[in-house]
Amino acid sequence: MTRNFLSTIALLLGVSLLLCAADGIWLARVPDKDRQKQNPYHAQPDAIAAGRNLFLDHCASCHGEKAEGRGKKPSLRTFTVQQGASEGELHWLLVNGSLGRGMPSWSKLPDAQRWQLVAYLKSLG
Repeated sequence: MTRNFLSTIALLLGVSLLLCAADGIWLARVPDKDRQKQNPYHAQPDAIAAGRNLFLDHCASCHGEKAEGRGKKPSLRTFTVQQGASEGELHWLLVNGSLGRGMPSWSKLPDAQRWQLVAYLKSLG
């Protein structure tokens, strides 16, 4: 095999890995007890409205006002977020963050506010 061919294969593999990481590889790190947590504010209109306000205050600068992503920060309207991740998994991500991917921990927010954010995010799907 030629060096150019091998370089092309390596580049394609690298791009594939980056796409997988951006599309929910963090889900594998979520413990089962967190994955199965239920949102006490699931689909409640008041919680969704409060979550939207929190999103605009804390998240829109990276993910955009409509959660469609901005620059290298991912859209939160993807299949992974909307159907692939449970509410408990999203809550876990808000608590723990993913610093290697640029996602800070929001553990200083009260738990109720984190659940409101999750309710809002799920309402976008």
